[in-house]
Order: sequence, then structure tokens, then C-alpha cells
Amino acid sequence: MRHNESALVLFSGGQDSTTCLAWALSRYARVETVGFAYGQRHAVELDCRGPVREGVADLLDWGERLGEDHVVDLGASLAALGATALTTEAEIRMNADGLPSTFVPGRNLIFLAYAAAIACRRDLRRIVAGMCETDYSGYPDCRDDTLKAMQLALNLGMARRFVVETPLMWLDKAATWELAEELGGAPLVELIVERTHTCYLGDREHRHDWGLGCGTCPACALRAAGWQRWREERL
Repeated sequence: MRHNESALVLFSGGQDSTTCLAWALSRYARVETVGFAYGQRHAVELDCRGPVREGVADLLDWGERLGEDHVVDLGASLAALGATALTTEAEIRMNADGLPSTFVPGRNLIFLAYAAAIACRRDLRRIVAGMCETDYSGYPDCRDDTLKAMQLALNLGMARRFVVETPLMWLDKAATWELAEELGGAPLVELIVERTHTCYLGDREHRHDWGLGCGTCPACALRAAGWQRWREERL
């Protein structure tokens, strides 16, 4: 643990960001969170954030380190930039350019810029995010090169020495489940299953071994496949 370090976690209330929150709390003395409302189709994730934060705070001694939560309301600005399957009822499919229709152009770059502005004001040096290019949906703003370039731009533009950390970058979804168990044991895994939200369609009605969701969208499919691989590897 780095006792004098502080961090800001991009926290959506999903599996990946919850694992990243636990990862940060296991390392840093002060951890704050930030979430974004951007007209997302699965806005139910915003309702999940509070209960998930509370649940994570109850694990180990993490409650003493968990600080303020910030929510940035971007309105419908991202949706206005272009219709996507995450901001409209459009079909989830692959587009002609090879990108999935769930890709929201610039979303993660905008999130990181806002997060850095908050981190600057709050004197938080490390920015922790759940981007991953091992098991992911093909988003170019999840790539390691993108995040390294963004870290450089933020530091130059704000005259700071932020460190953008992506602990899931080289993990597949099975390894992400494994990391959660390593960090918080069975209680953290259960919390992720029961309280977090991943489904692109915002489905909180259908219950699966891995959690709640439609079970068919790309986000559910990745989460389910990772759960299955992780369970098989433990046998």
C-alpha cells in the first residue's frame, strides 16, 4: 500500500470499474470516485453506483479510505454527437467501418478529461480506469496506446504529473473475476454478481449465475463467458 498516495476511480457501477475501485482501495490511502450521466441507454447503472460503493466500503478496512463521490452530468451531449446503440434504441451490430454500433466516439477521452479536472482540484494524482484491450468490444479509446497518449496530453495541458492506471488492460474477463476474488474474496465476487450492472440494454430483470442482464448483448456475453472460464479454471 502506498500510504501517501491518492486516486480517483472512473466508477460506473459495473463489474470492471468495481474491480478497479477495490484495486485502488487496496493500494491507496485516499480514493474518490467519479461517474458520468451522458444519456446512456443503460442509465440504470447510475442507480447501482451508490449501493455498490457502500458494499465495497464495508469490505476489509476500505471504508476508511473511500472518499467523496462525484457525478458529472453531461446531459445528452454525447448522444447529440452521433446516434449510437448506447445512447439510442439503435440495433447493436457491427458497422461498416468495423466498429461496433455501441462505440460512442470520444466517450472515454471526455471522461478522462473531466476526471483529470476533478483530480486537479481535489489534489488526486492517480486516475484509475477500467479500460481493457484483451477482452473488449473493439473500442479504440480502450487501447493502451490511447491511454498513454491521453496521460501525456492531460499532464501537458494541466501542468501536472497524473498517472493514468488501467489495472485490467491486459486481463481477460476470467482474470478480472480472479482479480476480484484476490482483492476481496468471495464477498467482493458476490457483490459484483448481485449489485453491479453491465448490460447495454439496462436489463435488471433476468438473473444469471454471473449477475443481472439480458444475457445476449455484447457486454453480457463477455461477462458470462469470463465467468464460465473462471469457474472452469477453478475446478
